[in-house]
Formats: sequence, C-alpha cells, structure tokens
Amino acid sequence: MEARYMQTIINLLINAIAVFTAAYLLPGITVDSFLSAIVVAIVLAGLNYLVKPVLILLTLPVTLITFGLFIFVINALIVALAGYFVPGFIVGGFVWALLFSLLMSVINAILLKLFK
Repeated sequence: MEARYMQTIINLLINAIAVFTAAYLLPGITVDSFLSAIVVAIVLAGLNYLVKPVLILLTLPVTLITFGLFIFVINALIVALAGYFVPGFIVGGFVWALLFSLLMSVINAILLKLFK
C-alpha cells in the first residue's frame, strides 16, 4: 500500500516538473514558483478527475464529429480553469492553454519514460 502512495507522489512531482518546464518554454504561461507548479499539478489532476469526464460526456457529439480532436479543446479549457483557480499560474489565453496542454503531455510522457 505504501508503494502506491509513493508512486502517486512521484507522479505528482513529475507532473509538477512538466508544468514548470512547459511554463518556461511558453511565454504565454507563467508559474511563479515550483510550489505553484505542484499546486497546478494537483488542481489539474482534480479537474481531470472531476470535470473532464462531464465535459467529454456533454460534448460527445462534437467529439465524434471531429474524430476526437475536440478533446484538445477540452484539455485547453481544463488548463484555463486551473489558471483561474491557482493564483501563481497565469494562462495568457486559449491558444496558450492549448499549446501548454500539448507540450505538457509530451514532457510528461518523456519524464515518465525516464523515471519508470
């Protein structure tokens, strides 16, 4: 059971590193500190767990018509929502949120591959 908690903490730290790195690479995204990046990682995890399934269900017809590409829009909305909730995380607009979600996915995949 303790290994599961440790894995959750490691995943959280990897997500925080991905948030911090993506914010460093994109000028439209600002993260004040690494602590803010950890909070963003927690908030994004919570929003992905609670809000994203509801949004996917509500937008299912549009998602099917666009062959799943509308999921990128949902991810950008989740990032923008996190920017609204976390004081040290500033999202410069929808396009920056979209680029951030794409870049964070790539960075996250690379980091998970390195650390697992």
